[in-house]
Amino acid sequence: MNTRLSSLDRRKFIRGVGGFALALPAFETFSGVAKAKATSAGKKRLACFYMPDGVPMPRKDDPAFQDWSWFPHGSGRDFKLTKCLGPLESLRDDLTIVGGLSNPAVRNIHGHSNADQFLTSANTGANGDYKNGVSIDQVFAEKSGEHTRFASLVLSTDGGTGSPRGAQTLSYNKNGRPIPAEHRPKRIFDTLFVKSNDDAARQLAMSESALDDLMEDARSLQRTLSKSDQERLDEYLQSVRDTELRVEKAKQWIDIPFPKVDADRLTLDVTPEDPLNYLRTMYELIYLAFKTDSTRSVTYQLGRENGVGASDYLARAIGFNLTHQLTHQTKQPDGWKNLGSYCRFLNEEFGRFASRLKATPEIDGTGNMLDNTLLYFGSASSAFHTSRNYPLILTGGKNMGFKHGQYLKYGQGNEDNQADAGVSTDKGWRTEAEHQELPIADLYVTMLQRLGVETETFAGSSKTLSEI
Repeated sequence: MNTRLSSLDRRKFIRGVGGFALALPAFETFSGVAKAKATSAGKKRLACFYMPDGVPMPRKDDPAFQDWSWFPHGSGRDFKLTKCLGPLESLRDDLTIVGGLSNPAVRNIHGHSNADQFLTSANTGANGDYKNGVSIDQVFAEKSGEHTRFASLVLSTDGGTGSPRGAQTLSYNKNGRPIPAEHRPKRIFDTLFVKSNDDAARQLAMSESALDDLMEDARSLQRTLSKSDQERLDEYLQSVRDTELRVEKAKQWIDIPFPKVDADRLTLDVTPEDPLNYLRTMYELIYLAFKTDSTRSVTYQLGRENGVGASDYLARAIGFNLTHQLTHQTKQPDGWKNLGSYCRFLNEEFGRFASRLKATPEIDGTGNMLDNTLLYFGSASSAFHTSRNYPLILTGGKNMGFKHGQYLKYGQGNEDNQADAGVSTDKGWRTEAEHQELPIADLYVTMLQRLGVETETFAGSSKTLSEI
């Protein structure tokens, strides 16, 4: 029976639905100015970014503390950015820096295993059975995607899904299954803006027919499967239903003209081996996706944890060899400075992107694009891969009610952010925390509500953070 299901999967699903997946970039993306004005009222956007491996946190008695501690000095509205976050000074009134939040379920797990749960706040565990939950971007995309051709844009520097506890995507569907990320700029651009063939309608019809055949054959299996196979089949059918929704959505957009964008400033064949231009190209593609209202939900995982994959090359943009090595060399001369300089580089590029949004007026006159876009940047570990005190930055979204220009510290017992400071070995993450932190899911409930999602809970949390 498993052979039959496998055969069904490979033979029909790839031939039919796989054809749809390849055909999708051919469909034209919406660009009409008049329609843009009609649909932009109350427009809200979300972009989430992930930095792997944690951030520099030298102790107060370390000479590097003043310049290269990632978290600012001070608190509330009286804070001073260090050199790590210095490039964001011009955005000071548009951002909030947050400390003291983490996922209680994974606080005693090595940070390299925790990118998977960054946007889900699920209990993904350290080993053994693996189960994830839905990510906040997909909860938002279910609502915002009604207005755009693409419900969400899922990106990473490495592409694909990675492996359990070795994520190469930040996005997970309602069943907790990873959504593959795209990493090739040319493919992203073509998906958003290029009509690759004139036979989209015929391919859509073929996809619908293939999906009908799949559903009919799958139902005939149900009476003969064991309980465990029934569960597998249910997951399979859910993926078919999701594809049906994508096919139906594509039909609705097939005759709508796609936007014309200026690609002259883009180097679409760039790879992470040219990290500065690669990162700038990815940010530019996100900007264009938002500006053309092709989507309102984006995730971008800058790098995979533990120095795996092409994303480990990003530090070469500022003269270092491999990124992950910097976290293991903080006790060497200039070690904190080197790791901090890499963080500064990432913040320069993030700040450049945020400033571009701020400089772009909304077409409907509701301020600038940053006012209607929430940018969320952070990591699931802080000092040397400890899964606590996540370093987080919220930027934009003033029209959603976010209060900015502040540095917020949550929890008790770690007010000066020194609980895990100075950790420079893999033994540090094993220590039990003596301070208290708040669940990061509280932040996610807050974010979703401000984004217009009608929800009172997320990942077991029903609280909000009123200070944000």
